[in-house]
Amino acid sequence: MTIIREMDIMDISIDKLKDYISKLNNFKILVVGDLALDEMVYGDTERISREAPVLILQHTHTKHILGGASNAAHNVSTINGGNVSVIGVIGEDYQANDLKNAFEEANVDCSGLIADKERKTITKTRISGSCSHSITQQIVRIDRQTNAPISAETENKLIEQIEKRIPDCDAVILSDYHIGTLTDKIIKCVTESAKKYNKKVIVDAQRELNRYKGVYSMTPNYPDTQKFVGYSLKTKEDFMRAGYSLMDLTGAEAILITCGSEGMVVVERGGKYTHIPVFNKSKVFDVTGAGDTVTATYTLALAAGAEPVYAAIIGNIAAGIVIKQFGCATTTINEILESVPEEISLDY
Repeated sequence: MTIIREMDIMDISIDKLKDYISKLNNFKILVVGDLALDEMVYGDTERISREAPVLILQHTHTKHILGGASNAAHNVSTINGGNVSVIGVIGEDYQANDLKNAFEEANVDCSGLIADKERKTITKTRISGSCSHSITQQIVRIDRQTNAPISAETENKLIEQIEKRIPDCDAVILSDYHIGTLTDKIIKCVTESAKKYNKKVIVDAQRELNRYKGVYSMTPNYPDTQKFVGYSLKTKEDFMRAGYSLMDLTGAEAILITCGSEGMVVVERGGKYTHIPVFNKSKVFDVTGAGDTVTATYTLALAAGAEPVYAAIIGNIAAGIVIKQFGCATTTINEILESVPEEISLDY
């Protein structure tokens, strides 16, 4: 992927950028979506089993990490000191307790969880092993989830929680991993309640992007955007066309398209196009969860009053920090401030 750009330059005020970053902990965010738990099981390779040609691992430890929409909430929490709450569905299983405990450890308010005995708590179990001093490698992943849409009863309980909590938040993240939580009725409830109380709604989704009508912005990645619009995104005109297509379909004011190693593109109403490069490409260890970090910091910055381009830059810097760590990582205000470049000039 190569983004062809026109070389018009826009200078960003570093003082203004830092001011927005310093205010990120003043705002409360509500996350609604497919809340998940990443269960990391580790062991040492002992021998090949006599029962089947498989490894036997001697279990060493298990680690629980917030994944899916839960990771977006975790990212918000580490930045704003826990001023974040979640609404979603869990099962009546032991994984539900593990997810609740993980939320509590991350200082995330999970009192908006709705238990449904007919559904599984979304859990991704990764089993990894190592031989003596060798690098630990993932051997298998086991997914527990119910892919069908939620029941009408559970949907109504979620709507009750949404209507109760939106007045007290500053912005809402809809985090859709397409595992059944965000029905059309839930999305409509969020957008209508947010409009009533003048709250911004930011969407992080991979497909069916036209479903999210009435939102302020969305953060699709390059492949998902390209797949949705049905044509290649290479030039400024391609991105403008795609951005305006999404804005026309959803009513959004800005579209942030994440482009991996090529950075980000922000398309806004009024014919505004901005390309934001990756500021630090060194030491990329793991991009897992980087999209959640972008969405979390972008939303916090918008809640702080930042223009979409400034909010996207903050998300870009935050993502550059977490990709230097393994797994779904998070960052803090101080780390973001320390990573701000001395000068930023953008193509627009």
